Amino acid sequence: MVGRVVPGGPFRVGILAFDGCFAAEIFGLSDLLLMANRVALASTATVGDQFEVSVLSAGGGPVSAAGGCPLGATLAHTGLDVLVVPGFEVMPGDDLDATLGAWTAETRFIAAAVAVGVPVASVCVGAFLLGEAGVLDGRRATTSWLFSAALASRFPDVSVTPEAIVVADDAVTTTAGFSAVHDLAIRLIRRHAGEQVARRTARVALVADNRTTQTPYVDDSMLLAPSSRFAHDVQRRLLERLDQPYDLGALSREFNVSTRTMLRRFAAEAGRSPLDFLQSARVQAAKRLLETDDMSVAAVMEQVGYRDAGTFRRLFTEQVGVTPAAYRRQFRAVGAR
Repeated sequence: MVGRVVPGGPFRVGILAFDGCFAAEIFGLSDLLLMANRVALASTATVGDQFEVSVLSAGGGPVSAAGGCPLGATLAHTGLDVLVVPGFEVMPGDDLDATLGAWTAETRFIAAAVAVGVPVASVCVGAFLLGEAGVLDGRRATTSWLFSAALASRFPDVSVTPEAIVVADDAVTTTAGFSAVHDLAIRLIRRHAGEQVARRTARVALVADNRTTQTPYVDDSMLLAPSSRFAHDVQRRLLERLDQPYDLGALSREFNVSTRTMLRRFAAEAGRSPLDFLQSARVQAAKRLLETDDMSVAAVMEQVGYRDAGTFRRLFTEQVGVTPAAYRRQFRAVGAR
């Protein structure tokens, strides 16, 4: 049987490389789309590549990716169907003004692409470059859970959805952290080569094709601690007594403040109430036990301070996105028995 040629030619993907970008996000996308081309040829009647990928740079020449890896790149060519912006090396607390200020040529490049109607997508903190280019204003977006608060703070006109893996708002798509480049690739494959090719490519590559939330991956201990000593000391005290009943009055007396002052000061410095912090800390402790310990879910529940199974299950599911049993099945450490 003679196959049909891809109508209109392949879907053209340009990936913007720049100094300090993550090369794995560029190659991860490029390689999955290459796999999709091969899967499509083997399993459909189509002749010709479904996707054409080019690595671009604002200056039209090579760049040095994060870690010093050299990358070849070319100047943008016309006719892109989407421009993808990868993430870059950054740590919580870094000076974002200085970091993003190094890429003014890239933000102009992104803005120019959007101005001529090219859809754009970002991976991880690449969303900050879209924000600097003015692309996210008035839109919904996501990024790595570790930087979602910083994205919302820097770009107040953006509606950040920190739990989402992929957020598509018209011609702008943003994704969660590092490995979400795979989710973006599968989304592109599904939309432009069909469900069968997307599903088979995901199976060949051993990547998930149905992730919707990054909540199970959140680790509160990696988020920035409050700068105030008061909130830090209150948090430490709550952690020391994780399995004990919450008593706002006793906690306030221990710090020689009224309950009203305790709530006001803690919220101002930590961004939430002591009870919210305690519930989150209990869930984080439960996650660690479910990953590494052999105790039952009921025993884990009691270990972190809960006596009612319904309450524990509800709080855990609200914060993590899956039940305690489902979390254990997905994240149990290799070798745990």
